Amino acid sequence: MMKNNILQTELKFTETYKQYENAHPAIREAMCLKVQYPAFFTEIQRGDLFAGRIQHTFVGVTPDEWGPTAFGYYCQESEIRELMSKSELDSTRRQKIEEMLLFWRTENTSAQLRKRYSGEMARWLPADDWMHDYGIAFPLYRLTGGNINFGKLLTLGIPGLSEEIRRFRLFAQRDAKETEFYDAMLIALEVLSDLCRHYAREARLKAEVESDTESKNELLQMASALEKVTVSKPKTFREAIQLFWLYSLASDIRNYGRMDVYLGDFLVNDLNSDIISENEAQRLLDSLWRLMAARNTVVHNRVIIGGKGRVNEKNADRFALMAMEATLNVKEAEPQLSLRFYKGMNPLLMDKALFVIGEGRTYPMLYNDDVNIPSVQSAFCLNRTLSEQYVPFGCGEYIIDHKSFGTPSGVINLLKALEVTLHNGIDPATGRSIGLDLGEFKSFDTFEKLWEAYTRQVEHFVDLLASQEELEYKLAGETAPFLFLSMLYDGCLEKGKGAFSGGIDFLGGTLETYGNSNTADSLTAIKKLVYDEKALTQEELLHALDRNFEGFEAERELMLKCPKYGNDDECADGMLLRVHDHVAGYVKSQKSRTNLHSYLIVIINNSANTLLGHQTSASADGRTSGSPMNNGNAPSSGFDRKGLTAMLNSIVKPSTYIHAGAVQNMKFSRDMFTKKRPVVESLLETYFQKGGAQAMITVVNRNDLENAMKEPEKYSHIFVRVGGFSARFVELSRDVQLEILSRTLY
Repeated sequence: MMKNNILQTELKFTETYKQYENAHPAIREAMCLKVQYPAFFTEIQRGDLFAGRIQHTFVGVTPDEWGPTAFGYYCQESEIRELMSKSELDSTRRQKIEEMLLFWRTENTSAQLRKRYSGEMARWLPADDWMHDYGIAFPLYRLTGGNINFGKLLTLGIPGLSEEIRRFRLFAQRDAKETEFYDAMLIALEVLSDLCRHYAREARLKAEVESDTESKNELLQMASALEKVTVSKPKTFREAIQLFWLYSLASDIRNYGRMDVYLGDFLVNDLNSDIISENEAQRLLDSLWRLMAARNTVVHNRVIIGGKGRVNEKNADRFALMAMEATLNVKEAEPQLSLRFYKGMNPLLMDKALFVIGEGRTYPMLYNDDVNIPSVQSAFCLNRTLSEQYVPFGCGEYIIDHKSFGTPSGVINLLKALEVTLHNGIDPATGRSIGLDLGEFKSFDTFEKLWEAYTRQVEHFVDLLASQEELEYKLAGETAPFLFLSMLYDGCLEKGKGAFSGGIDFLGGTLETYGNSNTADSLTAIKKLVYDEKALTQEELLHALDRNFEGFEAERELMLKCPKYGNDDECADGMLLRVHDHVAGYVKSQKSRTNLHSYLIVIINNSANTLLGHQTSASADGRTSGSPMNNGNAPSSGFDRKGLTAMLNSIVKPSTYIHAGAVQNMKFSRDMFTKKRPVVESLLETYFQKGGAQAMITVVNRNDLENAMKEPEKYSHIFVRVGGFSARFVELSRDVQLEILSRTLY
C-alpha cells in the first residue's frame, strides 16, 4: 500500500487555484504553474543526453488533453480514486482529497464548457465517450495541435524573451492598459528557469556518483547547457535542443513544427566550427528522438522537415537527412517524422526517405507541397507566403506554423448519419432516437429525396459542432491565456491578449469525419439496387441491414458486387465526390455563421474507424455490423480490387482545396518496395503529379503480420501505420490488428 502523503501536488495546486480564483486569469495560471512545475517532471534517466521527462499530475492546467475530457484546468477523478484504493489514508487526508474532487467536479474546464451548452447542443450532443457510446456526433474537449515559434525562442533565449515581454509591458503601462498578462509571463519564464536549474542540480549530483567517465562527462555537459540557457540565448546545438525540449514539455506542446529550420543553423555552425563531430551530432539527435518516444503521445510528436518557405534550406536539408537517420536508428513509434517535398527539392531527401520507409519504419510521411500549398491557400483563405508555412500536426490536420490554431474538437460519423436517416432518426442498435426524424425510408420515393434527408441530418450536427468549437475557444480565452503558448504565438505579445482571447490572428477549427468511403459506397448500392435497377425494395434492404445479413446472404452479395470507391470507377468515385464535396463544403461555410476564421473537415484517422465501427450497424456497401469503417481517404479495406494504379487514380479525385488535411494509407510488401523500387517510385511520382497530397506507407509482409498475431514476442520489431499514428503491430488491440491485416497489400 502507498503512503498517506499521496497527491501532495494536486492538493497544493487546488489550494493555489482557490487562493487566486478571483485574480486575473493570467496571474492565477502563473501561480498554479509554480506548483505544477517541477512536480510534473521526472528524473534524468541513464543514457539521457538531455533533461526532460514528464509524468503528468492528476490535477493541473494544460491547453491539450490529459484524458478524454481533461483540458484547461483538469482533474482526473477516476485515476485519483484508483490511486486512493491502493493507498493507506487517514480520515483527514481522505476528506481533503474528497473535498478536492468535489471542487473540481464542477470547476474543471470541461464541466464549465458543458454547463454553457445551449438546450439544442445538450439535447443532440448528450454523450462525450465517442469510443463507446452510440451517436452520430460527439464533442471533443481539447486545444490541441499548437505549433509555437521555437525559432524565436532559440534566437532570443529566455533572457531575450523576458526583455521583449518587459518592453511590451512598458507599452501597456504607458497606454494605461492591463499589465497582468505580461507580469504572469515573466513569472512563467522564471518557472522555466527554475526548472532548468532544478535539472542542472540533479545532473551534477548524478555526475558526482557516476563511475563511468563518458556518462559523467555527458551529465556535466547537460548541467552546463541547462545553466547557460537560463542566463543567455543558446549558442550550440546541444543548448538549443535542451531549451527547445524543456519549453515544449512546460508548454505541453506536442507537435514541433519545422525543426530543420530552427535547429539546422545550430547544427551546421557546430559542425563547421568543430564544436562537435557528425557522429556526436547524430548521438544528440538520437537521444532527443528517444525522449520524444518516451513522451508517448501516440498521435502527436510531429517533426516537420523539408518543403518550401525555408529561409536556410541548405542547412535545414543537412538537419533533415540526420533526422531521417535518427528515425532509422531509434526504432520507436514516435516521433512522427514528416517530409514536405516539392519539384526541384534536393533529391537526396526523397532518396533517403524512401530508403527509411523501405526499412519498415513507416516514416517519414510524405507531403506534396506542389498540391498542399495552393490547397491550404484556398481552404484557409490565406496568401501564398503564409500558406507555405503549413504544418501537419497530430493525425494529419494542417495549421500555419505559429500563426494559426485549428483544434479538432468534434467527431462526426457519416455512416451513422446515413444509418439513422434510414431509420427515421432511430438508432437500430439501441432503439433510441438520436437523430432528426425526417421520414421513413419508404417515404423517399426517389434517391434525391433520400440524399436530401441524409444531408439535412449531417448539416444539423455540423451546425452544433461548429457552435461547440466556437464556445470552447470562448471559454478557453476566459479561463487562461496559456502563457507558454501565448509567449510564442504570433500576435499575442503585440496585442496583450492570450492565444484564445484575441491573440492568435487565425483562430479556426476542424471537424473529424469518419466513414466517408463506406457512406459513399452505401449510397451507390442503394441508388443502384433500390432506385435504378429495383433489384431490392426499400423494405428488403432495410431488413437485410437490421438482421446483419443473416438469412440475407444473397442480398449482401448484391451489395458487395456494386461499384466501390478505389477502383477508378466513375459511378462509385462520383458518389464519393458528392459525399466529400457536400460535407467539406457545408463545414467550410460555417465560417460565415461563427466567429471562427475557418472551419474545415479533416479526413484523418487514428483507430477511430475501428472504434466507431463497433457502434455502427450493417451498411449497404456489404459491411457487417460492428466492423471497421474505411481509414482516412482510403477505400474500404479489400474493396479496391483493380490494383494499385486504379486505387491511386481514385484517391486523387476528392478535392484537396476544401479541407484541412486528409491521409492516404498505403501498404506495400517488402519485396515490392525493395526489389521493384523503380516501379514503386514511378507509381508514387505519377500519383503525386496527378494531385496526390500525402502518403503514409507501411512496408511489411503479410505473413509477418499473421505470425505476429500468433507469436507476438517474436515480432516486436514490426511497425505499421494505423491511421494518424504508427505503432508496434503487436501492441495494438486485436480488432485494430485485423483491420490492418484486411487492408490491401500491394
